[in-house]
Amino acid sequence: MAESLAWQEVKYGEVFETELRGLFRRRNADPSLRLNDLEMSLKSLYIMDGADWIGRGELQDTIMAATIAAHEHFITEWRKEQDNGMERESYPRQGQEPW
Repeated sequence: MAESLAWQEVKYGEVFETELRGLFRRRNADPSLRLNDLEMSLKSLYIMDGADWIGRGELQDTIMAATIAAHEHFITEWRKEQDNGMERESYPRQGQEPW
């Protein structure tokens, strides 16, 4: 059983990291990006996830779960920055580790 779930854990981790890197790149490249923009994207992801009435299968479910989790994590960390009064420039630049 554990072996059959190992591919899901690997895929989840790959997608989560890729999505998180993409969100960091987007934030670095787009000074007009606001937290609200990402919250709306997350809302769309929730809708897409809930619209699975025909079934995506395990692979797509894993990808969707990791994508949503990465967005949730990124948004949560950005909110923490705002709560702590950190400036936009304080987030990781290319080559730096995220949170």
